[in-house]
Amino acid sequence: MLLAIDVGNSHTVIGLFDGPRLRCQWRLGTNRGVTVDELAARLHVLFAMENATLGQVSGVIIASVVPPMATTWSSFTGKYLGLEVGIKPMVVDNQLESGIRVATDHPAEVGADRLVNAAAAYQLYHCPLIIVDFGTAITLDCVSAAGEYLGGTITPGVAISLDALNQRTAKLPRVDIATPPRQPIGRNTVEAIRAGILYGYAGMIEGLVRRIQAQMAPEKPKVIATGGMAELIAPYAPVIEEVDPLLTLNGLRLIYERNH
Repeated sequence: MLLAIDVGNSHTVIGLFDGPRLRCQWRLGTNRGVTVDELAARLHVLFAMENATLGQVSGVIIASVVPPMATTWSSFTGKYLGLEVGIKPMVVDNQLESGIRVATDHPAEVGADRLVNAAAAYQLYHCPLIIVDFGTAITLDCVSAAGEYLGGTITPGVAISLDALNQRTAKLPRVDIATPPRQPIGRNTVEAIRAGILYGYAGMIEGLVRRIQAQMAPEKPKVIATGGMAELIAPYAPVIEEVDPLLTLNGLRLIYERNH
């Protein structure tokens, strides 16, 4: 089985694939201070909950935007997997064969998660694309009809904005935005914050997508979304055509298969 690890700034998403089938997945907080042994203990418990063992893992692929965590996860595979089955993790970078060509000014600067999402989306849809990833940062990544990764935009994510609003203001509370606002005009402080975040971010995404579409013309890119906040924001942004919460994990599997 393939262990796919997507290390983000806030969360780490782990998928266990049995062939093309995603057998199970877990979402953990990204802890930069975690040790190799702590990772092993957590994975051992998670695997046991799914009636699986670490010994069943035959391959590992890692995409990380937190450099120290890529080293920690690689050390974990060496200590707890490599001695038994000779596993060396595949770490995503722009040198791997992904099925797309990186056409930016500095290909090495492109985040691993952005490469994975772009490669996965292009292999799934084979058309020009705008991929919106709602993570700690919100990224919009653009792929041409010819399979060229063109670049995109980066903006602070929802959680960052909520934290800043709470920490930098004297009276505004921390608000759970999982409860949708009834309307754009909030009748109290909590409703006003919810409306501002959800309608505000949706409006930003729509504005960015429209401008990107104009730049990519005459191509007409399909707009898909992924990431932890995608399903929350997408209903307020009709420009998003599809939400694929498993895009990154499936992208890791596809890149592994291309390079293994």
